[in-house]
Amino acid sequence: MKGPTERMRISVTEDGPYVVSGGVPLVCVEILTNADGESIGWRETGSVEAGDRYRLCRCGHSEDKPFCDMTHAVEGFDGTEIAGHESYAEQSALIDGPGVRLHDARRLCAEARFCDRAGGLWNLIERCDDPDARTLAEEQAALCPSGRYVFADVAGGPREPDLEPSIALVDDPSLGVSGPLWIRGGIAIVDADDVAYEVRNRVTLCRCGSSANKPFCDGSHIKAGFRDEG
Repeated sequence: MKGPTERMRISVTEDGPYVVSGGVPLVCVEILTNADGESIGWRETGSVEAGDRYRLCRCGHSEDKPFCDMTHAVEGFDGTEIAGHESYAEQSALIDGPGVRLHDARRLCAEARFCDRAGGLWNLIERCDDPDARTLAEEQAALCPSGRYVFADVAGGPREPDLEPSIALVDDPSLGVSGPLWIRGGIAIVDADDVAYEVRNRVTLCRCGSSANKPFCDGSHIKAGFRDEG
């Protein structure tokens, strides 16, 4: 018998919505900021009743967000998947520091900005002989929703956050926009040709319709001023 995560699946449809099956929980989260406007954490603000199978808007124009209402057909939405199927390891660069390593796949950035504190995560890595800098670097990498960053201990390997399988609807109050779909806990995602993307602990999918790295988010929701008022 398949376990809960094995039954969960997100299918990208051609110029249409994401079809979610397997009873994936749907929750709402927001980015928390400090007095300086820096992203510092996450807060869950609610959940959405969705059922075992549901369709999530991908074009950004549904009147029933986060769910699809077929507006993509009226709008002539071009949902062509551009990202390709390179693995994270193939996409990421390496930044070495004292006893640590940061994997960085820049193309996956969803502009959540957790990496900006203390001069930037890429600079913190070089100061990881300081225990406080190391702790903060690991924290910032773990908070990144897209999994752009993966913090690794040279001796112990990658350090990933423990995330329950779910889809989170991201809100970014500091910028007044709604963010991507945050896919958590290793849920399978397949493209419109039924070819699987690499299964990862955390990825972000575009839901504003404007990403140049579809189906993944590239931060275009900020420039587009995307809002989910549902």
